[in-house]
Amino acid sequence: MNIYQAKNTTTLSLLNEKPFHLEREIQTLFEQNLFQITGLEMVKSEFSIKGKRIDTLAYDSQSNAFIIIEYKRDKNVSVVDQGFTYLSLLLENKADFVLCYNETLNKSLHSNTIDWSQTRVVFVSPSFTENQRLATNFKDIAIELWEIKRYENDLISINPIKKTKSAESIKPLTQKNSVIQSVTDEIKVYTEEDHLNGSSEEIIALYENFKNAILILADDIEIVPKKLYIAFKKNKNIADIVILKKGIKIFINLKKRQLDDPKGIMKDVSETGHWGNGDFEVVVNNTTNLEYIMSLVKQAIT
Repeated sequence: MNIYQAKNTTTLSLLNEKPFHLEREIQTLFEQNLFQITGLEMVKSEFSIKGKRIDTLAYDSQSNAFIIIEYKRDKNVSVVDQGFTYLSLLLENKADFVLCYNETLNKSLHSNTIDWSQTRVVFVSPSFTENQRLATNFKDIAIELWEIKRYENDLISINPIKKTKSAESIKPLTQKNSVIQSVTDEIKVYTEEDHLNGSSEEIIALYENFKNAILILADDIEIVPKKLYIAFKKNKNIADIVILKKGIKIFINLKKRQLDDPKGIMKDVSETGHWGNGDFEVVVNNTTNLEYIMSLVKQAIT
């Protein structure tokens, strides 16, 4: 991808890439800006356990799960093998990860509150080979690839590599590898299909209408199915949808008093437990208020 600087209304200047010379440069950039880049909570840098060293240990407070981040410049490494090794390491030593979190952040996280099934590994690199991309192109693999590039004028681009729409399941391959099988038995990567299974055609159509309306609100809105809801993200969660038997529930990721809702159709759930993010929800069973609800969702896009 080429990056240009607009000198004026008619002239573009191509910015040259300034390669990272050391993995440590990428790691420092990520760790010092982790929440801004990923929305994750920084736990510990260079976390050593059982003879292995994890570059960055982070925590996803929305999924209640640990996230392992590794930085790579070596293109010949198998990210799948290494990724499953780290996932297996975490699942076999859960108490050590909880202890690290509590001691480092001086908090009291209990293992019962952690959703271990949502654990994942993120590899960050200036580029990935075609083999690495293909090896992780499974819809239900808990391994993500993020490309990071640096350009002139201190510009940084960070792009998660998305799975293709035709990505298959990794489960048929698990019988050949005991480590992969043990990990996939406990870790679950959710899909839209998981949430829509068993739903009527009317509910599926309703979801598709609202999904498509959200996606056209801005460029690069990403669909991220979670255990309890389907998240829509642009840098951060902007809205979540929960599939119900007779409708869908939409959450808007804004805090109390941040939403301008003249019609007053959103329910304030800031004082009650709820699945999605944000303090506002609405249950819909038709598209009557679709455009108005989109005007509310748009307020969460920054």
